[in-house]
Amino acid sequence: MPDLFEAEGPIELAEDAYLVPGYLARYSSEMIPLLRNILRMAPLRRMQVPGGGWMTSQISGCGQVVWVSDLDGYRYSTIDPLTGRAWPEMPDRLHQLAVQSAAVVGFTDFSPDCCLINCYRPGTGMGLHRDKDERDFSAPIVSFSLGIPAVFLFGGHRRRDPVSRVTLEHGDLVVWGGKSRLYYHGIAKLANATHSELGALRINLTFREAL
Repeated sequence: MPDLFEAEGPIELAEDAYLVPGYLARYSSEMIPLLRNILRMAPLRRMQVPGGGWMTSQISGCGQVVWVSDLDGYRYSTIDPLTGRAWPEMPDRLHQLAVQSAAVVGFTDFSPDCCLINCYRPGTGMGLHRDKDERDFSAPIVSFSLGIPAVFLFGGHRRRDPVSRVTLEHGDLVVWGGKSRLYYHGIAKLANATHSELGALRINLTFREAL
């Protein structure tokens, strides 16, 4: 099987931010059963934002901590508020793939303690935001895309900065850190589509060093 990374190489989205098309496609058959097991223990749910509204995507996760939102604010928690139990452990294979993916674009020594799972259906998306609830911004964000396509919105340090629109397909890898670590980003509302393995669903995994 050809090496997809060597064939296409990374595409620079901004300084210290990269897209590697199709890099994870070869691993999807390993990841999907792991994700189904995680979601049996920590079911998907919509989270409320501090202003009172509700996110349109559904969220779960695994690891030592997972990002949560409610009327009290945004934060990382060791406890799943839906089940009252600790989040499922991050599978070793997912951790390994996240470390490997970061290293592909030059971010070595990455060791995530959180995997946030966002699930999108057609008509849902996520507004521009920054990942800024982590304690240390020296580690990158590593993002896996599975399922139907989505348009990734990648801006700058200010919300009003110009935004690039990048179509993400099943198996695409995006990593950003360094000077781009606190850039605004989001997901445009998904168009109607169906994926052969996941149906009308996009799953996004973001790995972080939160603690």
